[in-house]
Amino acid sequence: MKLLIKFFLFIVAGVLITACDKEGNLPFYNTGTAPALTASTMQIAPAPADSNNVALALTWTNPNYATDSSTVKYVVQIDSAGKGFANAVSRTVTGKFSDSLTAKDLNTIALGFGFAFNIAYSMDIRLVSSYANNNDQQVSNTVTIQYTPYKVPPKVPLPSSGELYLVGSATAGGWDNPVPVPSQKFMQIDETTWSGVFQLNGGGEYLVLPVNGSWDHKYAVADKSVAGLNNGGEFGYDLGDNFPGPATSGLYVITLNFQSGMFTVAPYTGGILPGTLYIVGDATPGGWDNPVPVPLQEFTRLNSAQFELTIYLTGGMQYLFLPVNGSWDHKFAVDDASAEGAKTAGTFRYDAPTNFPGPDESGTYKIDVNFIDNTYKLTKQ
Repeated sequence: MKLLIKFFLFIVAGVLITACDKEGNLPFYNTGTAPALTASTMQIAPAPADSNNVALALTWTNPNYATDSSTVKYVVQIDSAGKGFANAVSRTVTGKFSDSLTAKDLNTIALGFGFAFNIAYSMDIRLVSSYANNNDQQVSNTVTIQYTPYKVPPKVPLPSSGELYLVGSATAGGWDNPVPVPSQKFMQIDETTWSGVFQLNGGGEYLVLPVNGSWDHKYAVADKSVAGLNNGGEFGYDLGDNFPGPATSGLYVITLNFQSGMFTVAPYTGGILPGTLYIVGDATPGGWDNPVPVPLQEFTRLNSAQFELTIYLTGGMQYLFLPVNGSWDHKFAVDDASAEGAKTAGTFRYDAPTNFPGPDESGTYKIDVNFIDNTYKLTKQ
């Protein structure tokens, strides 16, 4: 028995010694060099008809890796200028020293960054090369181009009425149609975006109507059971399901972007949303007397979020906005009356500590107040 054990240990030792025999040295590859990136043009402003044409050609030098050049990986990164490629759009090329982008490619990237139509923006482009397994990454120089996005048709057809209204069990007016206005009317932000601030009932549903009082057409969603859709997602024209409202009652900002076909729903963070709005102060005809004279110093509510008033203001004076005429309990004011531009535009806050600074020059002004982003603007008439 002892002889068998000794023989077994002898065999194991032999295997271990054999397994430890040194193989030849593994191959060693020298480090590559950073490629030099070149763009065919630095300013691009294509027309819609150029959509499928090559708008930008990129070329770069060989990074001189030790492996076959046909296996080398290149990642083209494009980002808004000065963003450090933190949110870059990437394109991968293998085994080539060039890449080309059509006008449609660049336009899609630019619009994804939130760029507006027909305005030139700077975009940074760089190249990251590596072996096929991503080892030995080499970063090129950064090239900055100027790109002007061209207008493309919105993903969702725009309302021909130019107006939008909210209806449904999630709203104060329920499913009654016509809906109460202006409280359930959206504000048009730009050509393809509408937004509004609404009191919504938790667990309810809603639709968006282009014509108040008509059920002929609506904006809706394809499937209200999609997870997270009560916070936003895709919408469309005459789809078959209601928007699912938020789970909890409260004030919410609903924004519909017809260009992208996406909507968002977010809790309102601006304090209260007044149903009425008044101006008081020594810049106004009524001075600091409260209650103020109406309708002279009462704003007109245009929609769920926007108020407007045209009034004579005395230069060099101050004012406040009041949600309730005759009450000093609450007000809308500013945090810093000395902020640059505050005499003609800026942001305000519920129960902020400082009066609005009036304009330097006396005259008639139109005052626009937007409760979506709590901004105000004075325009001399």
